[in-house]
Amino acid sequence: MPNPLIDDRVLDFLLYEVHPCAPLFELPAFDGLDRESVELFVGGARRVARELLFPTYRAMDESPPRFVAGRIETHEALPAVHRALVELGCIAACRPNERGGAGLPQLVYTLASSYLMAGNLGAYGYAGLTAGAAHLLEAFGSPALCELLREPMLEGRFIGTMALTEPHAGSSLGDIRTRARPAGDHYLIDGSKIFISGGDNSFAENVVHLMLARIEGAPAGAKGISLFAVPNRRLEDGRWVDNDVTVAGMIHKIGWKALPSLALELGDRGDCHGYLVGEPNQGLRMMFQMMNEARRMVGMNGAATASVAYHEARRYALERTQGRRGTSDGPMVPIVAHADVRRMLLRSKSIVDGALSLLGETALAADLAEHAASESVRTDAALVCDVLTPIAKSFPAEFGYEVNVLAVQVHGGYGYSSEYLPEAFLRDQKLNSIHEGTTGIQALDLLGRKVSQAGGRGLQLVASRMRETAAQARDAGFSAEELAVFERAVDTFVAVPTSARDGGLAGADRLLGHATDYLTLASIVAVAWQHWKMRVALRARPAPTDAAARRFADGIEASARYFLAVELPRVPALAAVITGGDTAFHGLDPSVFED
Repeated sequence: MPNPLIDDRVLDFLLYEVHPCAPLFELPAFDGLDRESVELFVGGARRVARELLFPTYRAMDESPPRFVAGRIETHEALPAVHRALVELGCIAACRPNERGGAGLPQLVYTLASSYLMAGNLGAYGYAGLTAGAAHLLEAFGSPALCELLREPMLEGRFIGTMALTEPHAGSSLGDIRTRARPAGDHYLIDGSKIFISGGDNSFAENVVHLMLARIEGAPAGAKGISLFAVPNRRLEDGRWVDNDVTVAGMIHKIGWKALPSLALELGDRGDCHGYLVGEPNQGLRMMFQMMNEARRMVGMNGAATASVAYHEARRYALERTQGRRGTSDGPMVPIVAHADVRRMLLRSKSIVDGALSLLGETALAADLAEHAASESVRTDAALVCDVLTPIAKSFPAEFGYEVNVLAVQVHGGYGYSSEYLPEAFLRDQKLNSIHEGTTGIQALDLLGRKVSQAGGRGLQLVASRMRETAAQARDAGFSAEELAVFERAVDTFVAVPTSARDGGLAGADRLLGHATDYLTLASIVAVAWQHWKMRVALRARPAPTDAAARRFADGIEASARYFLAVELPRVPALAAVITGGDTAFHGLDPSVFED
Protein backbone atom coordinates (compact mmCIF):
# COMPACT_ATOMS: atom_id res chain seq x y z
CA MET A 1 0.00 0.00 0.00
CA PRO A 2 2.13 2.95 -1.22
CA ASN A 3 1.96 6.30 0.51
CA PRO A 4 -0.48 8.47 -1.52
CA LEU A 5 1.18 11.70 -0.21
CA ILE A 6 -2.17 13.54 -0.38
CA ASP A 7 -5.63 11.96 -0.30
CA ASP A 8 -6.98 12.40 -3.86
CA ARG A 9 -10.57 12.33 -2.63
CA VAL A 10 -9.95 15.13 -0.14
CA LEU A 11 -8.16 17.29 -2.68
CA ASP A 12 -10.88 16.84 -5.31
CA PHE A 13 -13.50 17.60 -2.66
CA LEU A 14 -11.74 20.86 -1.82
CA LEU A 15 -11.14 21.85 -5.42
CA TYR A 16 -14.58 21.12 -6.84
CA GLU A 17 -16.97 21.37 -3.89
CA VAL A 18 -15.60 23.28 -0.90
CA HIS A 19 -13.77 25.95 -2.92
CA PRO A 20 -15.20 25.25 -6.37
CA CYS A 21 -12.84 26.39 -9.10
CA ALA A 22 -15.52 26.37 -11.83
CA PRO A 23 -16.78 29.95 -11.16
CA LEU A 24 -13.25 31.23 -11.81
CA PHE A 25 -13.47 29.95 -15.39
CA GLU A 26 -16.05 32.66 -16.07
CA LEU A 27 -13.44 35.39 -15.51
CA PRO A 28 -11.56 36.67 -18.58
CA ALA A 29 -8.18 35.71 -17.07
CA PHE A 30 -9.20 32.03 -17.08
CA ASP A 31 -11.13 31.94 -20.33
CA GLY A 32 -10.71 28.57 -22.02
CA LEU A 33 -10.06 26.63 -18.82
CA ASP A 34 -12.43 23.85 -17.81
CA ARG A 35 -12.48 20.92 -15.45
CA GLU A 36 -10.74 18.71 -17.98
CA SER A 37 -7.75 21.05 -18.21
CA VAL A 38 -7.61 21.31 -14.41
CA GLU A 39 -7.66 17.54 -14.02
CA LEU A 40 -4.92 17.23 -16.60
CA PHE A 41 -2.62 19.44 -14.55
CA VAL A 42 -3.56 17.94 -11.18
CA GLY A 43 -3.10 14.46 -12.63
CA GLY A 44 0.34 15.42 -13.90
CA ALA A 45 1.32 16.72 -10.46
CA ARG A 46 0.17 13.46 -8.87
CA ARG A 47 2.14 11.41 -11.36
CA VAL A 48 5.39 13.41 -11.06
CA ALA A 49 5.15 13.45 -7.26
CA ARG A 50 4.50 9.73 -6.89
CA GLU A 51 6.68 8.37 -9.69
CA LEU A 52 9.68 10.71 -9.51
CA LEU A 53 9.78 13.05 -6.51
CA PHE A 54 8.90 10.70 -3.65
CA PRO A 55 11.15 7.87 -4.89
CA THR A 56 14.12 10.30 -4.76
CA TYR A 57 13.29 11.78 -1.36
CA ARG A 58 15.23 9.40 0.89
CA ALA A 59 18.31 9.44 -1.33
CA MET A 60 18.42 13.25 -1.30
CA ASP A 61 17.86 13.36 2.45
CA GLU A 62 20.73 10.94 3.04
CA SER A 63 23.09 12.60 0.51
CA PRO A 64 22.77 16.37 0.93
CA PRO A 65 24.61 18.93 -1.22
CA ARG A 66 28.35 19.32 -0.69
CA PHE A 67 30.46 22.47 -0.63
CA VAL A 68 33.47 21.66 -2.81
CA ALA A 69 36.09 24.15 -4.00
CA GLY A 70 33.81 27.13 -3.60
CA ARG A 71 30.83 25.56 -5.39
CA ILE A 72 27.78 23.53 -4.37
CA GLU A 73 27.41 20.01 -5.70
CA THR A 74 23.77 18.92 -5.58
CA HIS A 75 22.31 15.43 -5.88
CA GLU A 76 22.72 13.67 -9.19
CA ALA A 77 18.95 13.05 -9.45
CA LEU A 78 18.08 16.76 -9.37
CA PRO A 79 18.49 17.53 -13.11
CA ALA A 80 15.81 14.99 -14.09
CA VAL A 81 13.53 16.05 -11.23
CA HIS A 82 13.83 19.73 -12.05
CA ARG A 83 13.27 19.12 -15.75
CA ALA A 84 10.08 17.19 -14.94
CA LEU A 85 8.81 20.08 -12.82
CA VAL A 86 9.58 22.56 -15.60
CA GLU A 87 7.81 20.38 -18.17
CA LEU A 88 4.83 20.07 -15.86
CA GLY A 89 4.65 23.87 -15.95
CA CYS A 90 5.40 24.64 -12.31
CA ILE A 91 7.44 27.79 -12.83
CA ALA A 92 4.85 29.65 -14.92
CA ALA A 93 1.66 27.76 -14.09
CA CYS A 94 -0.24 30.84 -12.85
CA ARG A 95 1.13 33.33 -15.37
CA PRO A 96 -0.98 34.33 -18.40
CA ASN A 97 -0.51 32.48 -21.67
CA GLU A 98 0.87 35.58 -23.36
CA ARG A 99 3.62 35.73 -20.73
CA GLY A 100 4.67 32.13 -21.13
CA GLY A 101 2.37 30.62 -18.54
CA ALA A 102 -0.47 28.14 -18.34
CA GLY A 103 -3.02 30.66 -17.04
CA LEU A 104 -4.08 28.50 -14.07
CA PRO A 105 -5.80 29.97 -11.02
CA GLN A 106 -3.70 30.01 -7.88
CA LEU A 107 -6.41 27.90 -6.26
CA VAL A 108 -5.73 25.08 -8.72
CA TYR A 109 -1.96 25.34 -8.64
CA THR A 110 -1.75 25.71 -4.86
CA LEU A 111 -3.72 22.55 -4.19
CA ALA A 112 -2.02 20.60 -6.98
CA SER A 113 1.41 21.63 -5.69
CA SER A 114 0.66 19.87 -2.40
CA TYR A 115 1.57 16.58 -4.06
CA LEU A 116 4.93 17.91 -5.24
CA MET A 117 5.86 19.25 -1.82
CA ALA A 118 4.70 16.08 -0.08
CA GLY A 119 6.81 14.08 -2.52
CA ASN A 120 10.09 15.93 -2.06
CA LEU A 121 9.83 19.45 -0.72
CA GLY A 122 13.53 20.28 -1.06
CA ALA A 123 13.69 19.25 -4.71
CA TYR A 124 10.50 21.20 -5.41
CA GLY A 125 11.95 24.29 -3.72
CA TYR A 126 14.08 25.28 -6.71
CA ALA A 127 11.02 25.53 -8.97
CA GLY A 128 8.90 27.22 -6.30
CA LEU A 129 11.46 29.94 -5.63
CA THR A 130 12.12 30.42 -9.33
CA ALA A 131 8.40 30.93 -9.97
CA GLY A 132 8.30 33.72 -7.38
CA ALA A 133 11.46 35.37 -8.71
CA ALA A 134 10.24 35.23 -12.31
CA HIS A 135 6.90 36.74 -11.31
CA LEU A 136 8.69 39.55 -9.44
CA LEU A 137 10.71 40.39 -12.55
CA GLU A 138 7.56 40.26 -14.67
CA ALA A 139 5.77 42.68 -12.33
CA PHE A 140 8.53 45.24 -11.87
CA GLY A 141 11.46 44.55 -14.19
CA SER A 142 12.16 46.25 -17.52
CA PRO A 143 11.41 44.35 -20.74
CA ALA A 144 15.15 44.02 -21.40
CA LEU A 145 15.81 42.59 -17.93
CA CYS A 146 12.91 40.16 -18.30
CA GLU A 147 14.25 38.96 -21.63
CA LEU A 148 17.73 38.55 -20.18
CA LEU A 149 16.82 36.75 -16.94
CA ARG A 150 13.12 35.89 -16.69
CA GLU A 151 12.83 33.99 -19.95
CA PRO A 152 15.62 31.52 -19.03
CA MET A 153 13.91 31.04 -15.65
CA LEU A 154 10.67 30.04 -17.35
CA GLU A 155 12.65 27.59 -19.48
CA GLY A 156 14.19 26.08 -16.34
CA ARG A 157 17.74 26.98 -17.35
CA PHE A 158 18.13 29.62 -14.61
CA ILE A 159 17.13 29.28 -10.95
CA GLY A 160 15.75 32.21 -8.93
CA THR A 161 16.20 33.02 -5.25
CA MET A 162 15.23 35.55 -2.58
CA ALA A 163 18.36 37.20 -1.15
CA LEU A 164 17.14 39.24 1.81
CA THR A 165 18.73 38.12 5.06
CA GLU A 166 22.10 39.36 6.32
CA PRO A 167 24.08 37.83 9.19
CA HIS A 168 23.83 40.83 11.55
CA ALA A 169 20.22 41.79 10.72
CA GLY A 170 18.26 38.55 10.56
CA SER A 171 14.63 39.39 9.93
CA SER A 172 15.19 43.13 10.53
CA LEU A 173 15.39 44.08 6.86
CA GLY A 174 15.61 47.81 7.60
CA ASP A 175 19.09 47.14 8.99
CA ILE A 176 20.62 45.59 5.88
CA ARG A 177 24.07 46.87 4.87
CA THR A 178 24.50 45.50 1.35
CA ARG A 179 25.41 48.51 -0.81
CA ALA A 180 24.72 49.40 -4.42
CA ARG A 181 26.83 52.03 -6.22
CA PRO A 182 25.74 53.39 -9.63
CA ALA A 183 28.06 52.28 -12.45
CA GLY A 184 26.43 53.18 -15.77
CA ASP A 185 23.83 50.61 -16.87
CA HIS A 186 24.27 48.60 -13.67
CA TYR A 187 25.15 48.94 -10.00
CA LEU A 188 28.17 47.55 -8.19
CA ILE A 189 26.98 45.45 -5.26
CA ASP A 190 28.94 44.61 -2.13
CA GLY A 191 27.82 42.93 1.05
CA SER A 192 26.89 39.61 2.61
CA LYS A 193 23.75 37.48 2.53
CA ILE A 194 22.92 34.36 4.53
CA PHE A 195 20.34 31.56 4.49
CA ILE A 196 19.91 31.90 0.72
CA SER A 197 18.01 28.78 -0.32
CA GLY A 198 19.16 27.36 -3.64
CA GLY A 199 21.83 30.04 -4.01
CA ASP A 200 24.04 27.68 -6.01
CA ASN A 201 23.72 24.23 -7.54
CA SER A 202 25.37 21.93 -10.05
CA PHE A 203 22.52 21.50 -12.53
CA ALA A 204 21.33 24.96 -13.71
CA GLU A 205 23.19 27.32 -16.01
CA ASN A 206 22.74 30.30 -13.70
CA VAL A 207 21.19 31.51 -10.43
CA VAL A 208 19.46 34.89 -10.28
CA HIS A 209 19.18 36.47 -6.84
CA LEU A 210 16.34 38.94 -6.28
CA MET A 211 18.24 40.98 -3.73
CA LEU A 212 17.61 43.88 -1.38
CA ALA A 213 20.38 46.47 -1.14
CA ARG A 214 20.79 50.15 -0.25
CA ILE A 215 21.89 52.60 -2.91
CA GLU A 216 24.59 54.94 -1.63
CA GLY A 217 22.99 58.03 -0.14
CA ALA A 218 19.56 56.40 0.28
CA PRO A 219 17.51 57.05 3.44
CA ALA A 220 18.15 54.88 6.46
CA GLY A 221 15.82 52.05 7.39
CA ALA A 222 13.24 50.28 5.25
CA LYS A 223 12.50 53.45 3.24
CA GLY A 224 15.94 53.33 1.63
CA ILE A 225 15.94 49.75 0.34
CA SER A 226 15.99 48.97 -3.38
CA LEU A 227 15.48 45.75 -5.32
CA PHE A 228 18.14 44.30 -7.63
CA ALA A 229 18.57 41.25 -9.83
CA VAL A 230 22.04 39.85 -9.18
CA PRO A 231 22.95 36.76 -11.25
CA ASN A 232 25.80 34.41 -10.37
CA ARG A 233 26.87 34.81 -13.99
CA ARG A 234 26.33 37.97 -16.06
CA LEU A 235 26.26 38.65 -19.78
CA GLU A 236 29.33 40.52 -21.00
CA ASP A 237 30.26 41.01 -24.65
CA GLY A 238 27.91 38.22 -25.63
CA ARG A 239 29.36 35.74 -23.11
CA TRP A 240 28.17 34.65 -19.68
CA VAL A 241 30.97 35.28 -17.17
CA ASP A 242 31.30 34.97 -13.38
CA ASN A 243 29.75 37.91 -11.54
CA ASP A 244 31.79 38.15 -8.34
CA VAL A 245 29.18 36.28 -6.29
CA THR A 246 30.99 33.89 -3.94
CA VAL A 247 29.58 31.01 -1.94
CA ALA A 248 31.16 31.65 1.45
CA GLY A 249 29.70 28.57 3.12
CA MET A 250 26.83 26.12 3.35
CA ILE A 251 24.48 25.84 6.32
CA HIS A 252 24.20 22.25 7.55
CA LYS A 253 20.46 21.88 8.13
CA ILE A 254 18.54 19.21 9.99
CA GLY A 255 16.00 18.94 7.17
CA TRP A 256 15.16 20.15 3.66
CA LYS A 257 18.41 18.47 2.66
CA ALA A 258 17.97 18.65 -1.14
CA LEU A 259 17.88 22.48 -1.14
CA PRO A 260 21.12 24.05 0.13
CA SER A 261 21.06 27.12 2.37
CA LEU A 262 24.07 29.31 1.69
CA ALA A 263 26.11 32.28 2.84
CA LEU A 264 27.05 34.54 -0.06
CA GLU A 265 29.69 37.24 -0.36
CA LEU A 266 29.09 39.91 -2.99
CA GLY A 267 31.74 42.08 -4.62
CA ASP A 268 34.88 40.65 -3.03
CA ARG A 269 36.72 41.76 -6.21
CA GLY A 270 34.67 44.94 -6.59
CA ASP A 271 32.97 43.59 -9.71
CA CYS A 272 29.51 42.28 -8.72
CA HIS A 273 26.96 43.70 -11.15
CA GLY A 274 23.37 44.19 -10.04
CA TYR A 275 20.46 45.44 -12.12
CA LEU A 276 17.87 47.73 -10.56
CA VAL A 277 14.33 46.34 -10.57
CA GLY A 278 11.62 49.00 -10.45
CA GLU A 279 12.08 52.39 -8.78
CA PRO A 280 14.86 53.15 -6.25
CA ASN A 281 13.94 52.90 -2.56
CA GLN A 282 10.81 50.84 -3.30
CA GLY A 283 12.47 47.45 -2.91
CA LEU A 284 10.76 46.21 0.23
CA ARG A 285 7.31 47.12 -1.08
CA MET A 286 7.97 45.18 -4.30
CA MET A 287 9.62 42.27 -2.53
CA PHE A 288 6.48 41.74 -0.46
CA GLN A 289 4.88 40.25 -3.59
CA MET A 290 7.42 37.42 -3.60
CA MET A 291 7.49 37.20 0.19
CA ASN A 292 3.74 36.70 0.45
CA GLU A 293 3.75 34.13 -2.34
CA ALA A 294 6.61 32.36 -0.54
CA ARG A 295 4.72 32.47 2.76
CA ARG A 296 1.76 30.71 1.20
CA MET A 297 4.17 28.21 -0.40
CA VAL A 298 5.76 27.52 2.99
CA GLY A 299 2.27 27.06 4.42
CA MET A 300 1.60 24.42 1.80
CA ASN A 301 4.95 22.83 2.58
CA GLY A 302 3.74 22.55 6.17
CA ALA A 303 0.43 20.98 5.13
CA ALA A 304 2.12 18.62 2.67
CA THR A 305 4.81 17.50 5.12
CA ALA A 306 2.11 16.81 7.70
CA SER A 307 0.06 14.93 5.10
CA VAL A 308 2.81 12.60 3.95
CA ALA A 309 3.63 11.81 7.58
CA TYR A 310 -0.03 11.22 8.43
CA HIS A 311 -0.41 8.77 5.56
CA GLU A 312 2.78 6.98 6.59
CA ALA A 313 1.39 6.63 10.12
CA ARG A 314 -2.06 5.59 8.87
CA ARG A 315 -0.58 2.84 6.72
CA TYR A 316 1.63 1.63 9.56
CA ALA A 317 -1.30 1.57 12.00
CA LEU A 318 -3.35 -0.57 9.61
CA GLU A 319 -0.53 -3.09 9.07
CA ARG A 320 1.31 -3.27 12.40
CA THR A 321 -0.19 -5.84 14.78
CA GLN A 322 0.26 -5.49 18.51
CA GLY A 323 -1.90 -6.43 21.47
CA ARG A 324 -5.13 -8.41 21.50
CA ARG A 325 -8.78 -7.64 21.81
CA GLY A 326 -10.84 -9.54 24.34
CA THR A 327 -9.22 -12.74 25.65
CA SER A 328 -5.47 -13.10 26.09
CA ASP A 329 -5.37 -15.95 23.59
CA GLY A 330 -7.30 -14.08 20.87
CA PRO A 331 -5.64 -12.96 17.64
CA MET A 332 -3.30 -9.96 17.63
CA VAL A 333 -4.91 -6.85 16.18
CA PRO A 334 -3.56 -3.97 14.09
CA ILE A 335 -2.73 -1.03 16.33
CA VAL A 336 -5.47 1.08 14.72
CA ALA A 337 -7.84 -1.00 16.83
CA HIS A 338 -6.53 0.79 19.94
CA ALA A 339 -8.42 3.97 20.85
CA ASP A 340 -5.37 6.13 21.49
CA VAL A 341 -3.94 5.34 18.06
CA ARG A 342 -7.24 6.31 16.47
CA ARG A 343 -7.12 9.55 18.45
CA MET A 344 -3.67 10.36 17.09
CA LEU A 345 -4.67 9.54 13.52
CA LEU A 346 -7.90 11.53 13.69
CA ARG A 347 -6.15 14.54 15.20
CA SER A 348 -3.60 14.35 12.39
CA LYS A 349 -6.29 14.10 9.72
CA SER A 350 -8.23 17.04 11.18
CA ILE A 351 -5.13 19.24 11.04
CA VAL A 352 -4.16 18.15 7.53
CA ASP A 353 -7.67 18.54 6.09
CA GLY A 354 -8.09 21.92 7.76
CA ALA A 355 -4.69 23.18 6.62
CA LEU A 356 -5.28 22.17 2.99
CA SER A 357 -8.68 23.84 2.99
CA LEU A 358 -7.32 27.03 4.58
CA LEU A 359 -4.64 27.26 1.90
CA GLY A 360 -7.28 26.75 -0.77
CA GLU A 361 -9.36 29.55 0.78
CA THR A 362 -6.35 31.89 0.79
CA ALA A 363 -5.39 31.04 -2.78
CA LEU A 364 -8.95 31.70 -3.96
CA ALA A 365 -8.82 35.12 -2.30
CA ALA A 366 -5.54 35.81 -4.13
CA ASP A 367 -7.16 34.86 -7.45
CA LEU A 368 -10.09 37.19 -6.86
CA ALA A 369 -7.81 40.00 -5.68
CA GLU A 370 -6.03 39.90 -9.04
CA HIS A 371 -8.73 38.87 -11.49
CA ALA A 372 -12.27 39.61 -10.21
CA ALA A 373 -14.34 41.71 -12.60
CA SER A 374 -15.32 44.31 -10.00
CA GLU A 375 -12.80 46.64 -8.39
CA SER A 376 -14.62 46.44 -5.07
CA VAL A 377 -14.46 42.64 -5.13
CA ARG A 378 -10.74 42.81 -5.94
CA THR A 379 -10.13 45.23 -3.07
CA ASP A 380 -12.06 43.14 -0.55
CA ALA A 381 -10.41 39.92 -1.70
CA ALA A 382 -6.97 41.49 -1.29
CA LEU A 383 -7.81 42.46 2.30
CA VAL A 384 -9.06 38.93 3.03
CA CYS A 385 -5.91 37.45 1.52
CA ASP A 386 -3.76 39.79 3.64
CA VAL A 387 -5.47 38.67 6.86
CA LEU A 388 -5.37 34.98 5.97
CA THR A 389 -1.76 34.79 4.70
CA PRO A 390 0.04 34.84 8.10
CA ILE A 391 -2.49 32.31 9.41
CA ALA A 392 -2.16 30.08 6.34
CA LYS A 393 1.62 30.20 6.68
CA SER A 394 1.75 29.48 10.41
CA PHE A 395 -1.06 27.01 11.18
CA PRO A 396 0.28 24.26 8.87
CA ALA A 397 3.77 24.74 10.26
CA GLU A 398 2.90 24.81 13.96
CA PHE A 399 -0.03 22.39 14.08
CA GLY A 400 1.54 20.39 11.25
CA TYR A 401 4.61 19.82 13.39
CA GLU A 402 2.31 18.13 15.90
CA VAL A 403 1.14 15.81 13.10
CA ASN A 404 4.76 14.89 12.45
CA VAL A 405 5.34 14.25 16.14
CA LEU A 406 2.26 12.02 16.20
CA ALA A 407 3.49 10.09 13.15
CA VAL A 408 6.67 9.26 15.06
CA GLN A 409 4.56 8.32 18.09
CA VAL A 410 2.30 5.99 16.10
CA HIS A 411 5.40 4.19 14.85
CA GLY A 412 6.68 3.84 18.41
CA GLY A 413 10.35 2.88 18.68
CA TYR A 414 10.54 2.47 14.90
CA GLY A 415 9.45 6.06 14.46
CA TYR A 416 12.47 7.21 16.43
CA SER A 417 14.80 5.49 13.98
CA SER A 418 16.12 6.77 10.68
CA GLU A 419 15.19 3.46 9.05
CA TYR A 420 11.62 4.75 8.94
CA LEU A 421 10.57 7.98 7.24
CA PRO A 422 8.66 9.85 9.98
CA GLU A 423 11.82 11.12 11.66
CA ALA A 424 12.94 12.71 8.36
CA PHE A 425 9.55 14.34 7.84
CA LEU A 426 9.74 15.66 11.42
CA ARG A 427 13.11 17.29 10.68
CA ASP A 428 11.75 18.84 7.49
CA GLN A 429 8.66 20.27 9.16
CA LYS A 430 10.51 22.32 11.76
CA LEU A 431 11.88 24.69 9.14
CA ASN A 432 8.41 25.75 8.03
CA SER A 433 7.87 27.70 11.26
CA ILE A 434 11.08 29.63 10.53
CA HIS A 435 11.15 30.06 6.73
CA GLU A 436 9.87 33.37 5.31
CA GLY A 437 9.29 34.95 8.70
CA THR A 438 9.10 33.02 11.94
CA THR A 439 5.81 32.31 13.63
CA GLY A 440 6.45 35.27 15.94
CA ILE A 441 6.91 37.58 12.96
CA GLN A 442 3.73 36.27 11.33
CA ALA A 443 1.93 36.93 14.62
CA LEU A 444 3.18 40.52 14.78
CA ASP A 445 2.21 41.00 11.14
CA LEU A 446 -1.30 39.72 11.80
CA LEU A 447 -1.96 41.59 15.02
CA GLY A 448 0.21 44.65 14.45
CA ARG A 449 -0.80 45.32 10.84
CA LYS A 450 -3.30 43.08 9.14
CA VAL A 451 -6.25 43.17 11.56
CA SER A 452 -6.17 46.99 11.69
CA GLN A 453 -5.50 47.52 7.98
CA ALA A 454 -8.09 49.67 6.18
CA GLY A 455 -9.75 50.45 9.48
CA GLY A 456 -10.10 46.76 10.31
CA ARG A 457 -12.11 46.02 7.17
CA GLY A 458 -10.12 42.87 6.32
CA LEU A 459 -10.81 41.38 9.74
CA GLN A 460 -14.50 42.20 9.43
CA LEU A 461 -14.67 40.70 5.93
CA VAL A 462 -13.12 37.42 7.11
CA ALA A 463 -15.50 37.30 10.07
CA SER A 464 -18.45 38.03 7.78
CA ARG A 465 -17.53 35.08 5.58
CA MET A 466 -17.22 32.87 8.62
CA ARG A 467 -20.72 33.91 9.70
CA GLU A 468 -22.06 33.23 6.20
CA THR A 469 -20.75 29.68 6.51
CA ALA A 470 -22.46 29.37 9.90
CA ALA A 471 -25.74 30.50 8.32
CA GLN A 472 -25.34 27.93 5.55
CA ALA A 473 -24.68 25.25 8.15
CA ARG A 474 -27.83 26.25 10.04
CA ASP A 475 -29.84 26.01 6.80
CA ALA A 476 -28.29 22.60 6.18
CA GLY A 477 -29.72 21.34 9.47
CA PHE A 478 -26.73 21.43 11.83
CA SER A 479 -27.54 22.05 15.48
CA ALA A 480 -27.84 25.61 16.75
CA GLU A 481 -25.99 24.66 19.92
CA GLU A 482 -22.94 23.45 18.03
CA LEU A 483 -22.96 26.48 15.73
CA ALA A 484 -23.24 28.85 18.68
CA VAL A 485 -19.82 27.73 19.92
CA PHE A 486 -18.32 28.58 16.56
CA GLU A 487 -20.13 31.91 16.28
CA ARG A 488 -18.93 32.96 19.73
CA ALA A 489 -15.39 32.08 18.67
CA VAL A 490 -15.76 34.30 15.58
CA ASP A 491 -16.95 37.15 17.79
CA THR A 492 -13.89 36.66 20.00
CA PHE A 493 -11.58 36.61 16.97
CA VAL A 494 -12.86 40.10 16.08
CA ALA A 495 -13.21 41.50 19.59
CA VAL A 496 -9.83 40.64 21.09
CA PRO A 497 -7.73 43.23 19.21
CA THR A 498 -10.26 45.98 19.94
CA SER A 499 -10.71 45.19 23.61
CA ALA A 500 -6.98 45.07 24.26
CA ARG A 501 -6.33 48.34 22.42
CA ASP A 502 -8.95 50.08 24.56
CA GLY A 503 -6.26 50.14 27.22
CA GLY A 504 -4.35 52.78 25.23
CA LEU A 505 -0.62 52.56 24.47
CA ALA A 506 0.04 50.26 27.40
CA GLY A 507 -2.78 47.99 26.26
CA ALA A 508 -1.47 47.90 22.70
CA ASP A 509 2.02 47.06 23.92
CA ARG A 510 0.68 44.27 26.14
CA LEU A 511 -1.39 43.02 23.22
CA LEU A 512 1.66 42.66 20.97
CA GLY A 513 3.34 40.67 23.71
CA HIS A 514 0.54 38.15 23.14
CA ALA A 515 0.67 38.26 19.34
CA THR A 516 1.52 34.58 19.06
CA ASP A 517 -1.38 33.70 21.36
CA TYR A 518 -3.66 35.70 19.09
CA LEU A 519 -2.26 33.98 16.00
CA THR A 520 -3.06 30.64 17.64
CA LEU A 521 -6.57 31.82 18.44
CA ALA A 522 -7.06 33.12 14.89
CA SER A 523 -5.71 29.86 13.45
CA ILE A 524 -8.13 27.75 15.47
CA VAL A 525 -11.10 29.89 14.41
CA ALA A 526 -10.00 29.96 10.75
CA VAL A 527 -9.54 26.20 10.56
CA ALA A 528 -12.82 25.59 12.43
CA TRP A 529 -14.39 27.71 9.68
CA GLN A 530 -12.86 25.43 7.07
CA HIS A 531 -14.19 22.34 8.81
CA TRP A 532 -17.65 23.88 8.82
CA LYS A 533 -17.32 24.61 5.10
CA MET A 534 -16.39 20.97 4.51
CA ARG A 535 -19.35 19.74 6.58
CA VAL A 536 -21.74 21.97 4.61
CA ALA A 537 -20.32 20.81 1.28
CA LEU A 538 -20.53 17.19 2.39
CA ARG A 539 -24.17 17.54 3.38
CA ALA A 540 -24.95 18.98 -0.06
CA ARG A 541 -23.82 15.71 -1.65
CA PRO A 542 -26.19 12.84 -2.39
CA ALA A 543 -26.12 10.11 0.23
CA PRO A 544 -23.15 7.79 -0.40
CA THR A 545 -24.10 4.56 -2.13
CA ASP A 546 -20.92 2.50 -1.77
CA ALA A 547 -18.54 1.62 1.03
CA ALA A 548 -15.68 3.81 -0.20
CA ALA A 549 -17.92 6.88 -0.45
CA ARG A 550 -19.30 6.22 3.03
CA ARG A 551 -15.79 5.90 4.47
CA PHE A 552 -14.81 9.18 2.87
CA ALA A 553 -17.88 10.99 4.21
CA ASP A 554 -17.43 9.48 7.67
CA GLY A 555 -13.78 10.57 7.67
CA ILE A 556 -14.57 14.18 6.74
CA GLU A 557 -17.33 14.37 9.35
CA ALA A 558 -15.21 12.78 12.09
CA SER A 559 -12.26 15.04 11.26
CA ALA A 560 -14.44 18.14 11.52
CA ARG A 561 -16.22 17.06 14.68
CA TYR A 562 -12.90 16.32 16.37
CA PHE A 563 -11.40 19.74 15.59
CA LEU A 564 -14.55 21.60 16.59
CA ALA A 565 -14.88 19.66 19.84
CA VAL A 566 -11.24 19.75 20.90
CA GLU A 567 -9.81 23.01 19.55
CA LEU A 568 -12.65 25.58 19.64
CA PRO A 569 -12.99 25.37 23.45
CA ARG A 570 -9.44 26.78 23.66
CA VAL A 571 -10.55 30.13 22.20
CA PRO A 572 -12.05 31.68 25.38
CA ALA A 573 -9.01 30.66 27.43
CA LEU A 574 -6.60 32.17 24.88
CA ALA A 575 -8.67 35.36 24.79
CA ALA A 576 -8.53 35.60 28.58
CA VAL A 577 -4.75 35.32 28.53
CA ILE A 578 -4.43 37.98 25.82
CA THR A 579 -6.79 40.52 27.34
CA GLY A 580 -6.13 39.76 30.98
CA GLY A 581 -3.71 41.40 33.37
CA ASP A 582 0.03 41.43 33.13
CA THR A 583 1.82 38.09 32.87
CA ALA A 584 5.28 37.02 33.91
CA PHE A 585 7.14 38.20 30.82
CA HIS A 586 5.63 41.69 30.55
CA GLY A 587 8.07 44.22 31.95
CA LEU A 588 10.49 41.47 32.90
CA ASP A 589 14.05 42.75 33.23
CA PRO A 590 16.14 40.83 30.66
CA SER A 591 18.90 40.53 33.25
CA VAL A 592 16.95 37.66 34.82
CA PHE A 593 18.32 35.49 32.01
CA GLU A 594 21.93 36.47 32.62
CA ASP A 595 24.35 34.21 34.46
